Amino acid sequence: MGRTINKPMGIKSDKWIREKSLKSTRPMIEPFEPAQVRKGVISYGVSSYGYDIRVADEFKVFTNINTTVIDPKNFDPNSFVTIKGDSCIIPPNSFALARTVEYFRIPENVITICLGKSTYARCGIIINVTPFEPGWEGNVTLEISNTTPLPAKVYANEGIAQVLFFEGDEPCEVSYSAKKGKYMAQTGVTLPRL
Repeated sequence: MGRTINKPMGIKSDKWIREKSLKSTRPMIEPFEPAQVRKGVISYGVSSYGYDIRVADEFKVFTNINTTVIDPKNFDPNSFVTIKGDSCIIPPNSFALARTVEYFRIPENVITICLGKSTYARCGIIINVTPFEPGWEGNVTLEISNTTPLPAKVYANEGIAQVLFFEGDEPCEVSYSAKKGKYMAQTGVTLPRL
């Protein structure tokens, strides 16, 4: 009786990302930038082992003017103001939600990790994004924290974070699409759901 040896989970390269986004009937990333765009902007597009995503031009900046409590089970939309434009100023020690320009379709055997870009991290701006689960699709909702005591500027339509893709050694039993996850096919800035 032979033993089945699974290949280890591995990070996917620029070549794999291009193939999944340019040669697939259901592109993994749309719109897709096949090379890294850098001149005069915070970089975005394909990198050696990842994809640098862009933040769209709509931001929801949290505010305390309505003295609401942030409750993930009963979210009050009065806890933020919506800003649309080429950039967004996030107040000191505050937080904003935004979304990616890109729409993702994650293969059933892939999971991602997303990390903030060093340009923003060096300015005290921290990006938090949960993993894109196998079979999930949609615009990514981005959580942007200004950890500094000063106002911080974020530029729309430029890079904000890098997505790393990991292919599993075998298919998962239940993908995000199969369990009909609550954030499936989200567009725009998506608020907490229960």
